[in-house]
Amino acid sequence: MNEEYDVIVLGTGLTECILSGIMSVNGKKVLHMDRNPYYGGESASITPLEDLYKRFKIPGAPPASMGRGRDWNVDLIPKFLMANGQLVKMLLYTEVTRYLDFKVTEGSFVYKGGKIYKVPSTEAEALASSLMGLFEKRRFRKFLVYVANFDEKDSRTFEGVDPKKTPMREVYKKFDLGQDVIDFTGHALALYRTDDYLDEPCCETINRIKLYSESLARYGKSPYLYPLYGLGELPQGFARLSAIYGGTYMLNKPIGEIIVENGRVVGVKSEGEIARCKQLICDPSYVKDRVEKVGQVIRVICILSHPIKNTSDASSCQIIIPQNQVNRKSDIYVCMISSAHNVAAQGKYIAIVSTTVETKEPEKEIRPALELLEPIEQKFVSISDLLVPKDLGTESQIFISRAYDATTHFETTCDDIKDIYKRMTGSEFDFEEMKRKKNDIYGED
Repeated sequence: MNEEYDVIVLGTGLTECILSGIMSVNGKKVLHMDRNPYYGGESASITPLEDLYKRFKIPGAPPASMGRGRDWNVDLIPKFLMANGQLVKMLLYTEVTRYLDFKVTEGSFVYKGGKIYKVPSTEAEALASSLMGLFEKRRFRKFLVYVANFDEKDSRTFEGVDPKKTPMREVYKKFDLGQDVIDFTGHALALYRTDDYLDEPCCETINRIKLYSESLARYGKSPYLYPLYGLGELPQGFARLSAIYGGTYMLNKPIGEIIVENGRVVGVKSEGEIARCKQLICDPSYVKDRVEKVGQVIRVICILSHPIKNTSDASSCQIIIPQNQVNRKSDIYVCMISSAHNVAAQGKYIAIVSTTVETKEPEKEIRPALELLEPIEQKFVSISDLLVPKDLGTESQIFISRAYDATTHFETTCDDIKDIYKRMTGSEFDFEEMKRKKNDIYGED
């Protein structure tokens, strides 16, 4: 370990593993360490079930009705992958897909007036949906056609809208969309957690709706994918990539201290040895003095013996509870997966509820979501701080990832990865570049 590395990475969360994979592909000498004996850090999948009980300090062993402990892989952080999103591109370009199998999530649902409705995924579904009336459907269809044709490089598609100036509120007005349709569009399609976006320029929202539609177009049922055996498979896939390109991995490695000289990182001390480096990447838990808290997220893992009511017995789904429906500022999400994804014992379902904490009683805030899941066999509640770096790392060359937020997919995580990459290398993250570098080593297929 007493060696010189270009980059040392601490923590094997998804952000860290993708960055160490990319840095290794770029020819950097990488040492990757984690104080835990397992991969994944905050974004791990816990197995066997006994370990989840211990982690949440639930007394006793899981009851026999839960089946074999080894059949469980329970995600600590609930997220899906957008089929046409950035993480899927990273997986495809690095060919990490060869280590993973995915299933399409069976449906996305939205909460309105105490009931849940399927988010229409085809035109026929949209016409049959009881989410909106007939005239609203026509207006909504016009709006979707506008979004599909919209191209920020071609002003002929703008129809009088300035993508960099016109707020989204005005665009909704232009198509005369009602409040329910606006809620549904902003929260179930553009996947915003709050309503702040209404007064922002509309370009970002239109692109988010396009991402949703394009992701949906790939597989039809819903825009989301989920890996068999749980999300913990993702960091491990990228760790393999790093190892193929010469990255060194050490799990179960206590980190003594990060050594800084004249304001710059020079190495990491562990068990009396020092590994030297030019740059360091880590998650917030390794540098508590260099991060600040900007909020909290509550997540409740619920084990069920039945599919969620009114979802046509889906073996996987997402439910979005828009904030307006429950008098909140931010949405509540439910991600549900089951034994069909090799993450639970036969006949069992895992539903994870999450949202941004807004009051002193976070468990009360998520009650509307828990009511949709009753009866619940076992609950595991966690409240995590949303930690972000205090500075950009330009001086110290210590680059810290952001804690995982309450969003239901990995787009914000990928933004963080691209942002750290740019600060570390001085150049924009380029998917094509990643592909070319791989081909240099492996040759074309």
